[in-house]
Amino acid sequence: MISIAIPLHLLAAVIWVGGMFFAYLILRPVVGSSLKPEQSLPLWTAIFERFFKWVWLSLITLLVTGGWMIPALGGMGGINGVGIHVHIMLLLGIFMMLIFMHVFFNPYKKLKNSVLYQDWITAGESLAKIRKLVLLNLIIGLVVIVIASSGRYW
Repeated sequence: MISIAIPLHLLAAVIWVGGMFFAYLILRPVVGSSLKPEQSLPLWTAIFERFFKWVWLSLITLLVTGGWMIPALGGMGGINGVGIHVHIMLLLGIFMMLIFMHVFFNPYKKLKNSVLYQDWITAGESLAKIRKLVLLNLIIGLVVIVIASSGRYW
C-alpha cells in the first residue's frame, strides 16, 4: 500500500508547488507586462479557477496519503515513529493548506466578484494579496520538498 501512497503524495506536491512556481515566476511577469488590467484580471480569474481545482485535489490527496503513510511508517511517536522531518513536513503542509484556504475563500472570491462587476481597483488589490500569499506558499512548499527529500538523512 505504501508503494501507492508515496507516488500519489509526491505527484500531488509536484502539481501544487510546481503550479505555484510556474504561475509566480513565469506566467505573472509575462501577463503583467503584456496585458492591461481589464484583460489580465479576467485571465487570472480563469487561471485560478482551473488551477485551484487541482490544488483542492492535491490537498485532499496529500492529507489522505500522508494520513495513510504515517501509521504505516511507525506512527507519530515513540522510538519506531517517523522522524522529526515528517513532523516538520506535516506542520508546514497544514500551514500551506490553511494559507490556500484563506486565498480561496477570501481574496480569490473578491477577485471573482470584482471582475464580474468590472471593479478593476478592487480586483487588482485582491490579486496583489493572492500574489503575496502564493509567494509565501511557494517558499514554504519548496522548503517542504527539501525536508521531504533530505530529512531522513539528518
